[in-house]
Amino acid sequence: MPTARKTAAAQALAELSDFNLKMVRGQRMLHRLKDKDVQIATAEKEVVFRQDKVTLYRYKATAKSSLKVPVLVAYGQIGRYTMTDLQEDRSMLRNLLALGVDVYAVDWGNPTRSDRWLQFEDYVDGYLNECVEVICREHRLSAINLLGICEGGVFSLCYAALYPHRIKNLVLTITPVDFHQDQAEGRANHGLLNLWTRGLGADDIDRLIEANGNLPGELMSYVFAQMTPGATLSKYNVGLLDTFDDEKKLLNFLRMEKWIADRPHHPGEAAKQLLVNLYKNNELIRGEFQLAGRTVDLGDIKVPVLNVFAKDDHIIPPKTTQALRHAVGTQDYTEIGLDGGHVGVFVSGKSQGILGKGIHDWLRKRD
Repeated sequence: MPTARKTAAAQALAELSDFNLKMVRGQRMLHRLKDKDVQIATAEKEVVFRQDKVTLYRYKATAKSSLKVPVLVAYGQIGRYTMTDLQEDRSMLRNLLALGVDVYAVDWGNPTRSDRWLQFEDYVDGYLNECVEVICREHRLSAINLLGICEGGVFSLCYAALYPHRIKNLVLTITPVDFHQDQAEGRANHGLLNLWTRGLGADDIDRLIEANGNLPGELMSYVFAQMTPGATLSKYNVGLLDTFDDEKKLLNFLRMEKWIADRPHHPGEAAKQLLVNLYKNNELIRGEFQLAGRTVDLGDIKVPVLNVFAKDDHIIPPKTTQALRHAVGTQDYTEIGLDGGHVGVFVSGKSQGILGKGIHDWLRKRD
């Protein structure tokens, strides 16, 4: 056998041996790991308010206070707030706490078919307003800092427009505002959620909600997975395999999968408002979105606004959130564009020293 062929055969055998060893190591790690090793959202906190299925948490301080006014974090319904505290070294909440911010977070709970008739009004005028009132009473303040994420950012925009006296500063992250601006992005793999919802007929959405009583979390998981089909197909045979050399990487992978799998249902009527009034009809940016007979006018937002977006966000393309600049009534408007995708700006290693610090420094100048 020629020398070159012998060398290639030896190299192939060595690579096969390395692969088998990696598989054995990975299998042993997976067998050894328990659910308690893959816990997420473990920052110490206490329950300060409950109403129906909604819970308001206050996080234990880890540093000397640097702000007079606390921050309330409001995530959306199509996901879980636990993403903001995925693990100890990948946590926006822990980063804010380490900088001396007094942090609260609202958990919307697990809506079921019995919550079918809950609307945006119930979350904005009801639950979110009650959480704000609790914090104001606790700190003897007339207004707080509100930090909205994704759909929680839409809730926050509505709240700030309708209850301007209760908000001192408004921070938004990866929040859709102009739901049709994805068409201006010019990137075929961005804004697919917008395309999907615009392609649904009103009857399609009515039948979906009528059949389930809600927008199923499983359906939205499938929709999000189909936005990146290559990554979805390869993550368990390529992505997972790449972690078998490092238990820390494996735990990072498993924690993210645990968060992705925990996707709550979205109450039926609120889901219809999201899909029809916002995604299809684009009523928020047009000044036509109404809650309990009141029009949400973004021009009524006069407080300072910080708008954080992900430069490579395929779910909320940058232009859909940057449209806020020309819609709000404040002159104190700031944007921060971060490298990464929709979730990556919160959980990637490189964002840990940027996002929390950027929010803290901006708030401190306006405290």
